[in-house]
Amino acid sequence: MKITRRDFVANGPGSVKMVPVDSDDLWYAYNLIAPGDTVQSVTVRKVLREVASGGRDAERMKLKLEIKVEVAEYDKVGSVLRVRGKNIQENEYVKIGQFHTLEIEPHRPFVLRKACWDSLALDTLNQASDPAASADLAVVLMQEGLAHVILVGRSWVLMGMYEILIWNGNTLLLDVQLNVLIFALLGSNRSLHSLTITRSRIEASIPRKHGPAIAGYEAALNKYFENVLQAFLKHVDFNVVRCAVIASPGFTKDQFHRHLLLEAERRQLRSIIENKSRIILVHTSSGYKHSLREVLDAPNVMNIIKDTKAAQEVQALKDFFNMLSNDPARACYGPKHVEVAHERMAVQTLLITDELFRSADIPTRQKYVNFVNSVKDSGGTAHIFSSMHVSGEQLAQLTGIAAILRFPLPDLEDIEM
Repeated sequence: MKITRRDFVANGPGSVKMVPVDSDDLWYAYNLIAPGDTVQSVTVRKVLREVASGGRDAERMKLKLEIKVEVAEYDKVGSVLRVRGKNIQENEYVKIGQFHTLEIEPHRPFVLRKACWDSLALDTLNQASDPAASADLAVVLMQEGLAHVILVGRSWVLMGMYEILIWNGNTLLLDVQLNVLIFALLGSNRSLHSLTITRSRIEASIPRKHGPAIAGYEAALNKYFENVLQAFLKHVDFNVVRCAVIASPGFTKDQFHRHLLLEAERRQLRSIIENKSRIILVHTSSGYKHSLREVLDAPNVMNIIKDTKAAQEVQALKDFFNMLSNDPARACYGPKHVEVAHERMAVQTLLITDELFRSADIPTRQKYVNFVNSVKDSGGTAHIFSSMHVSGEQLAQLTGIAAILRFPLPDLEDIEM
């Protein structure tokens, strides 16, 4: 997402002008826009104009409108976000108070105004404007003379844990162990690729290791490794990513890994020295980007990505249902029960759907934002589930809010929900 203007106060009013670049950005926009916000954008509307003969003629015109949001709908198949509400901007052709639906598409700028840019909205905005902020893996795919530094987002990481099948032109995500369909991406699988970000591509001419050119081989290889090292330092932030993977055919990965650690010690590169245990090596068939699939399938990478945010949410829901079955006094759901449990400092893990943050009532939205922050401040963990994913739909059937408790609270059953 390109942010072209920010004019707001944290936990206060203001606006942001942004331009969605791809379908992932529309998803972020959908999570940002809530009822009561206003959205301004260029749109096309059919208007009636008087003609010389005295009659009226319908014409489609391009207008700039600002509406007060009542409903936002995200169409993941058509890659369009529809925002419906009443016009609040004086216009020659559209009266104030008339309903209109704005269609937000990739590369179409819009301005979002909020009465309160709370912590949840700011987190979403930061993730949208900096995809690296939500990356879980950094991958250096390389072979002699070619390297790609790639950041892998949460959704791709989640896919690495499951099986992807193409059926009738649709992309299906299956949990092989449970034989369960997690979700389907209808149409093309282009959104799979948009969840990975290629931060750098390094190319170099490396002489052959044998024959007369051998004299320049070591010098060329060291220069190539230095360029990859600089890209690594620039794009890999261990405060964000869980691990860095160096992958290649043959021994190129081992050679670069050795170069990386030696240079880190020589130059005192603290970010690498302190995180060298989080750098792992994986064999791939090439240094081209299609080999990323081999990285995600590698067992040593699998053991790490099982602990990513997306996987944590799936696991948290499983843990909740297990607790509800085996120790029901340590699991609760429903706003009233969860609130009482939190008042008693009992909430260990909070599960909540993003639908609760889309209430048309601003105080209600703010209440849930504050509640999430309060749980975190008291040492608990909060997982916000997407209402458009299967796990979020399951949670929605339990009122959209649930909790795993630190200790049993059997008397919660006596409190009316």
